[in-house]
Amino acid sequence: LQTHQSPSGIFINQAKYTLEILHKHGMDKGQGIGTPMATKPKLDADLSGNSVDQTDYHSKIRLLMCLTSSRPYIVQAVCFGARYQSRPIEKHLKEVKRIFRYLRGTVNMRHWYPKGSSFKLTTFSDADHAGCIDSRKSTSEGIQFLGDNLVSWMSKKQNCTTMSLAEAE
Repeated sequence: LQTHQSPSGIFINQAKYTLEILHKHGMDKGQGIGTPMATKPKLDADLSGNSVDQTDYHSKIRLLMCLTSSRPYIVQAVCFGARYQSRPIEKHLKEVKRIFRYLRGTVNMRHWYPKGSSFKLTTFSDADHAGCIDSRKSTSEGIQFLGDNLVSWMSKKQNCTTMSLAEAE
């Protein structure tokens, strides 16, 4: 985690680590993209797809998980990819590589915490209903701000199946 303190606040980022993982996985060249995942990802367990190297896939997910501490907005995309670590196929790898392409375009993105900013904690939460194509389980999500600054984001598939959106939330 890299920090830079100035008289007016603190910048936090992980540009060095981001560049290292992009280079390690051969994703440091080419054009970046604007979002870490598609609006409606079509990821499922698809048993008929072509398998990819499970060790390499797991390595990519593990390194991305470490990056979520300074980039909470990639949590949902990384968690979707992590669901398929036991039998990753080409379409799962394609979505994980999309996260890397997003990171390539946003390497120098930093969080700015201005001096004297509000310490008011604001939390939002939401859930989808039966959003997982494979299990029909819902996903709960939460996001926390300290003042105007995003400090935490979580995304977790629920342990049970729900009958309605109200029950999922």
